[in-house]
Amino acid sequence: MTVRVLLLPGLYDSGPEHWQSHWERADPSFVRLTQRDWETPARADWVAALDQAVSRVGEEVVLAAHSTSCALVAFWAHATGRRVRGALLVGPSDTEAPSYPRGPTGWSPMPLAPIPFPTIVVASTDDEYVSAGRARTFAAAWGSRLVMIGAEGHINSASGLGDWPAGRALLAELLDARSRG
Repeated sequence: MTVRVLLLPGLYDSGPEHWQSHWERADPSFVRLTQRDWETPARADWVAALDQAVSRVGEEVVLAAHSTSCALVAFWAHATGRRVRGALLVGPSDTEAPSYPRGPTGWSPMPLAPIPFPTIVVASTDDEYVSAGRARTFAAAWGSRLVMIGAEGHINSASGLGDWPAGRALLAELLDARSRG
């Protein structure tokens, strides 16, 4: 069975130069989850949308999340009995930090319980939305492997990563992994 990729953009969606958009254009089997409200989302709405999407594509899926959607995966993992193959959690926004935008509701406190499927957290040393220390805390709490990639900002369009081959390699690890439970 083919393992699918579900792209989970953060707040404001991912623009055309974001690595998620590059991946979506490069592989038509990658599916972007479209949220109803990209600017002031209620956590419950995003969790429900993710649950419906996983229900449609099945559990042979890897989630590729950015920013607030890293928190989404952590919240969803504890709100559902569903499992997925794994999740790549890139640039997790610290929803409790003063830098987190006003407007979204229900996103704090950050869940700090283990996520029951394989995860890789990718963080930058100069991300304005999460300190390196908090990224380490999230990775440890979630049971994730942590990959620090140096000074790449929020690991978004402004980072200029394009297709981001190093990220694709991390995604491939999760896609190729045998199902673990």
